[in-house]
Amino acid sequence: MTGIITISRPRFWIYVFGPFLIGLAGGATSPSDLIRFDSILFAIYFLLPANLLVYGINDIFDFETDSVNPKKRGYESLVDPERRSRLLISIGVLNLPFLIAAFILAPAALPSLAAFLFFSVLYSAPPVRAKAVPILDSIFNILYVLPGAFAYQMLTGSFPPTWAIVAASLWTAAMHAYSAIPDIKADTKAGLETIATLLGRGWTHGFCVACFCVAAIIAAANESPVSVLGLLYIGLMRWSDTSTDAGVFRVYRIFPWVNAIAGFLVFISVAWPKLF
Repeated sequence: MTGIITISRPRFWIYVFGPFLIGLAGGATSPSDLIRFDSILFAIYFLLPANLLVYGINDIFDFETDSVNPKKRGYESLVDPERRSRLLISIGVLNLPFLIAAFILAPAALPSLAAFLFFSVLYSAPPVRAKAVPILDSIFNILYVLPGAFAYQMLTGSFPPTWAIVAASLWTAAMHAYSAIPDIKADTKAGLETIATLLGRGWTHGFCVACFCVAAIIAAANESPVSVLGLLYIGLMRWSDTSTDAGVFRVYRIFPWVNAIAGFLVFISVAWPKLF
């Protein structure tokens, strides 16, 4: 069990679980909606099982490139080929009951769940393996938006506002591109093409800034107070861009904390006017 939790990257759980909570807040009409049986059940899903799916599939198909990446030895996990079958079984055992439950308890949200599974699996797995296709690798990170869409559909029966999906997708694209910067040397050595190996360190930072800017503008145009968070992320990109390679990795390591705080503020900004 410890190995499964490690592979699921607990420090990154908030990236899947946080959007689910924000989607709940967006779709809820009363505080009781946040503690409904289905809300709690799928909150559990978007903690461990969904994260094991995202990162476990990644590890199954990435051993050849991960084996030359220093980040995978200590800060993240490295799954040896002989562990792949057991890991795949664990992913299935933990995910399948919740997928069946979704058909019964949240049929209106199945489109978002299907999209989440599609992008999560094919980001790493053939035949798409989007992570090895520059630009497409960042686009596929819409997978982190979809737990929020699932929660919103589960409560309302309708898809979230388009502007929110677009802004959030730009944010996830920027976060993915930034996470690829510390891997440029390892990915180049392994022959893996990513948005960061294509654009280089400086232009990838610029891509991130552009995505954060446009996301903030879209949020501001729709009178969302979360637009001010764009200034924080643009500032972090500037700090990172002027740092050494070691400094970039240090900034990268603080992002889970920054994103957790930012996500909490987004949740409050969505939930407070409606529920409290």
